[in-house]
Amino acid sequence: MSGHQPPQDVAHAAQRAVDWINDGKAGSGFTDTGHKRAQQLAEREPVPEGDIKKMQQYFKRHAVDSDAEGFNQGEQGYPTPGRVAWDAWGGDPGREWVSREKFKNL
Repeated sequence: MSGHQPPQDVAHAAQRAVDWINDGKAGSGFTDTGHKRAQQLAEREPVPEGDIKKMQQYFKRHAVDSDAEGFNQGEQGYPTPGRVAWDAWGGDPGREWVSREKFKNL
């Protein structure tokens, strides 16, 4: 499969999500797609441009999740299911990665 290899910091965030998922912290609404994306990124598998586009769309839709109590370390309820999902898609490093200039025209 051709694609773009996720940077190590993206893989680290995704691995954190995989661990949280395995610990039952993802919540009942967590999707198979989110779990697959976390595995893909944690293993640093090449990400096709179509998936990069999906990641861009995810981060645009879910940026508001960071306003919830428990999204950030040190807050009560951390990690919220929204935080688990955010990191499953690569977290802040993932958002920065798919926002790079080379992906602007996907």
